[in-house]
Amino acid sequence: MKHTLADVVEIDLHSEPPRLASAELRVLFQNEGQNVRKQATRHGLWIAVAAYLLFSVTDILLVPDVALYTIIARFTVGIVAIAALETEIWLNTNAEMIDATSAAAVVTGYAAWLCTAIMTSDIQSISYYMVFGAIFMMSVNLFFSFQFRLSLIASLVILFIFIAALMSFPPLDPSYRIAFGTFCFSCFVFTSYVNWKLNRERYKVFLNALEAKVQHKEASDRGKALLRLSNTDPLTGLANRRAIDQRLRDYWDEWQQSGTRFAAILIDVDFFKRYNDCYGHQAGDRCLVLVANALEASIAPCNGSIGRYGGEEFIVLTHLDTGEQVAALAEVIRRTVENLDLPHGQRRDGTAIVTVSVGAAFTLNQSSSKLEKIIDEADRALYAAKASGRNCVKLFDPNDPQSSDESENIAALLKIAIAQDLVSLVYQPIRHLRSGQIDAAEALMRLKMLDGTSIPPSLFIPIAERTGAILELGRWSIRTVCRELLVGDHVPVVSVNVSPIQLKTPGFAASVAAILGETGVSGGRLAFEITEGLEMEMHSDILRCISDLKTLGIKIWLDDFGTGFAGLSWLRLIDFDTVKIDRSFLHDAATVRGKVMLQDIISLIRNRGHNILVEGVETGDQLELMRAYGIDQVQGYYVGRPAPAATFQPKPPADPQTANLIKH
Repeated sequence: MKHTLADVVEIDLHSEPPRLASAELRVLFQNEGQNVRKQATRHGLWIAVAAYLLFSVTDILLVPDVALYTIIARFTVGIVAIAALETEIWLNTNAEMIDATSAAAVVTGYAAWLCTAIMTSDIQSISYYMVFGAIFMMSVNLFFSFQFRLSLIASLVILFIFIAALMSFPPLDPSYRIAFGTFCFSCFVFTSYVNWKLNRERYKVFLNALEAKVQHKEASDRGKALLRLSNTDPLTGLANRRAIDQRLRDYWDEWQQSGTRFAAILIDVDFFKRYNDCYGHQAGDRCLVLVANALEASIAPCNGSIGRYGGEEFIVLTHLDTGEQVAALAEVIRRTVENLDLPHGQRRDGTAIVTVSVGAAFTLNQSSSKLEKIIDEADRALYAAKASGRNCVKLFDPNDPQSSDESENIAALLKIAIAQDLVSLVYQPIRHLRSGQIDAAEALMRLKMLDGTSIPPSLFIPIAERTGAILELGRWSIRTVCRELLVGDHVPVVSVNVSPIQLKTPGFAASVAAILGETGVSGGRLAFEITEGLEMEMHSDILRCISDLKTLGIKIWLDDFGTGFAGLSWLRLIDFDTVKIDRSFLHDAATVRGKVMLQDIISLIRNRGHNILVEGVETGDQLELMRAYGIDQVQGYYVGRPAPAATFQPKPPADPQTANLIKH
């Protein structure tokens, strides 16, 4: 089974790192810091040999008759030991062998000195001088950092040599042998015990350091995994909006500083909503994954960056030198998806496979201080590609009057819309099927140009969200709804569509509370519609804001249920007051398969205990079907068209047939 990058990250986050056994730890301890251990032993032996040779002075003072022999023995052992050590260092011998060589050098040095010094005729001097053997025993146990086993063996050999010399020296009396033998044995026991303790402490220090290193690595790996997860789209494994925005800033900064040109290419899957409606969301997810893999492969030669920018929208950023190269790459992208031959029989435009529309923008010679400019240009080019019949490529052309300034004109218009009374609200009634009365109304925003030409919401709402104008427009619409309908009790409840940008904005719930206080309207008479198809992230700020809004008494509705990817997850996380089923499911109910799907959706929502509202009721048959299914509320042209507040009539429909259907 192939995992996406997000799956791999999740596996990494929840997997436990392997733990080493005790024997493995011992081996690791022995192998840890080989070079450090070798250098430490090397320096220690050089110092020990130097001290060993300097003790030649005591030979001259205490055993002058054999001093020449002891000095020759000292220098011989010292030179051989250093030569052997340096040879092993040159041959890159392991630390254990170098330690063994050094321990053997200490033992040999003691034996060579004692064997020559004991030949002296000065019995009294040698009887005391022999006790210097304890220094050699201390050396292997305390001066060097030998492992306990090696130190113990070397100490035992030194003890044996001392006892052998003590027993073979006839002039010494028994009390001397007992006293100095006991002293040397005590030194052996004491220094061996201290060496054992030191080795245990070294091992504990090693374990603590190893544990700290493991914990640091685990924390570092987990941090990297979390960072990858936070920058990765969980479905496709591509970079998500957050990550691609950062890469866009990097590309932009590089262009501003060094003039390195780049292109932004937006790719939108054509009629993807129809694909989801027809084949189901799981098939839709598989389609997006296949498209994402194809797109990633198509841009690999140019070493670009690719990410998922929205529901069915992808973005490519790459360094290119000319507009012709940008157009060529965009065409490769379009053709790559077309060549997948993924079936899409519900398009109704003469094409039966999945295709993409591609809009591209290219950095021009002149610089700009606005990072969003190139994305806005690519978005306008994408809009032009859709308007041209889809499954085509459009490169932004600043000299094309059909597409160059439309978004900028609307963005500028939105800044003055409220002050110039260019924005208004109309209200579409929502009727209760059993009573036939208007339970609520949905507020719909309208925008006109200075010459009175209307601009469709599908065009100006995305621009308002992209430019941030939606925040002021949102506050205005809530205040207007309260003043036009709710203050005068024209309708029990009015619903207002809210954007994810509004829900993520700090203080949004507080601003709503201020409007309610200002107008004297109860929060329970206001409903906010959250559109599933907007691909809202399950962000903690959004959930917290929704919780604050519900505390104010505001009703939370889920709009266009079934059109996005997160509907079921939202139903699990949020206790919606009403769930609005998207109009496409009602219209598809003309077929047997569509009717079954609509029934399944209704059963799912009803089992969750939510109030059900179906939008898009446009015929008497559709209304009768909703009555047969026991739907709570309906909305659509057949039961009420949008109207301004001045002409909005919260009364049953005048049409007798419609009124009779609703009543019965």
